[in-house]
Amino acid sequence: MASEDITKLAESLAKTKVGGGQLSFKGQSLKLNTAEDAEEVIKQIEEFNGLEALRLEGNTVGVEAAKVIAKALEKKSELKRCHWSDMFTGRLRSEIPPALISLGDALIAAGAQLVELDLSDNAFGPDGVRGFEALLKSPACYTLQELKLNNCGMGIGGGKILAAALKECHRKSVAQGKRLALKIFVAGRNRLENDGATALAEAFGIIGTLEEVHMPQNGINHPGITALAQAFAINPLLKVINLNDNTFTEKGAVAMAETLKALRQIEVINFGDCLVRSKGAVAIADAVKEGLHKLKELNLSFCEIKRDAALTVAEAIEDKTELEKLDLNGNCLGEEVCEQLHEILEGFNMASVLGSLSDDEGDDEEEDEEEEEEEDEQQQLKERGAEEQESLTPKKIFESQASTPVPSPPVDVATFLAFPSPEKLLRLGPKCSVLIAQQTDTSDVDKVVATLLRISSVFKDEAAVKTAVHETTDALMKKAFSSATFNSDAFITNLLVHMGLLKSEEKIKTVPSLYGILMTLNHMVQQDYFPKSLVPVLSAFVTKPNRALDSCSFARHMLLQTLHQL
Repeated sequence: MASEDITKLAESLAKTKVGGGQLSFKGQSLKLNTAEDAEEVIKQIEEFNGLEALRLEGNTVGVEAAKVIAKALEKKSELKRCHWSDMFTGRLRSEIPPALISLGDALIAAGAQLVELDLSDNAFGPDGVRGFEALLKSPACYTLQELKLNNCGMGIGGGKILAAALKECHRKSVAQGKRLALKIFVAGRNRLENDGATALAEAFGIIGTLEEVHMPQNGINHPGITALAQAFAINPLLKVINLNDNTFTEKGAVAMAETLKALRQIEVINFGDCLVRSKGAVAIADAVKEGLHKLKELNLSFCEIKRDAALTVAEAIEDKTELEKLDLNGNCLGEEVCEQLHEILEGFNMASVLGSLSDDEGDDEEEDEEEEEEEDEQQQLKERGAEEQESLTPKKIFESQASTPVPSPPVDVATFLAFPSPEKLLRLGPKCSVLIAQQTDTSDVDKVVATLLRISSVFKDEAAVKTAVHETTDALMKKAFSSATFNSDAFITNLLVHMGLLKSEEKIKTVPSLYGILMTLNHMVQQDYFPKSLVPVLSAFVTKPNRALDSCSFARHMLLQTLHQL
């Protein structure tokens, strides 16, 4: 390591926060590749008496560095909390499992008794779960209360490995008289789908001590939701259920509503963007009305709920004195019903709990039964072991939409760009990419950036939406970059400013979440139209520590990995 690098590392470590049994290297962007790189970190660990929590977030740890850090941890039997999220930035996926194995073996050898293990925002995939599988099955995790695996790309395979490890940990812990009592489980954005969710549901049903479950954005349909509902019923201490952005449909919503009736400690229900539809919303409203007296938050936003069902939900919260927020935004209500909701809640003296209704889709009485039947057919195919729903080409999806009466209001490019959503993009039809490119003045850098950000904001891992975003982005940017008058340098500068990664003298409103644009850029930079001269610029700014990137570490890792390979 060069002397200037050592100096920089020493300065960084001088900022390390030490106290209360915690040693923190959080957010210091340390690049620990070799044993030599990790010398100062090891020294801090070895000299810290009574180490109970180790924070390594926001750094990058290689296989060799992990081995020597692990060696230092073998003597730290008092370690209870491992805050190890986002600590493999820029690493190849193949590097992560051996690094995790080394660290896990060290904790087992030390005789540690973990309370919290956080490996979120590490893009390790199914193989990465193998990296800490032995740790989860060991006595070091019999005391585990919080397991956080958000944004790890585990997939169905990883979910099954994880579920099996948790069941084995429970079995062994019971045999040793130290029953596993997991309280908090976090695994959002992992593409678990039905099979992964069902496997985990089986583990949850065995554990029975959960208080919080966070599994948003996992592509789970009603079979997986039903399995989770059955497992939740065996966890009477549940306070928080966050399944945002999965697909319940009526079947899943009704199953979940039945479970809610049996739970007495629920404080937060987040079923936003879960397509519970009207019948599902009514079932959930019945569950709320019958009990849930500790409820603080109910999120049923963007669920295609119609007017009568929304009013039923509002009436159900009459005696919920602890309620702080009711979110019904993005449904199909209409101005009149929005006013009625306000009136009903004012009558309960609870007007302040109603969230914004600014994204309401408008009144639409007709139920789209044919579309629901089509979704059920697709789910049945999946249950029989057919290919994922993602195997349906966007063309087929668009054709099926064209042949099915769509009750939603027609969408044009201006409407989509004004209030972008995945549904609106799909409803533009198979020519959405051409239409948006045609109606955007690609000689104007500001307009290109604004349009790109609106397109990328609706990005989802769902195949149809992802393909639509990619195709629309390609049409727009290919047209822009092929123009002799388009200033590529001005484009990347403007984009970085709007992403909050580059300061501007002017007051610029930055995007609220970078996930969509980072995932879209990951696609863009691989295309022939993207200027290779912009790659080092983009890489430099995405590599830098930035608070805006903290909540999108998975997407950031994916983009950096791609940029390093170009």
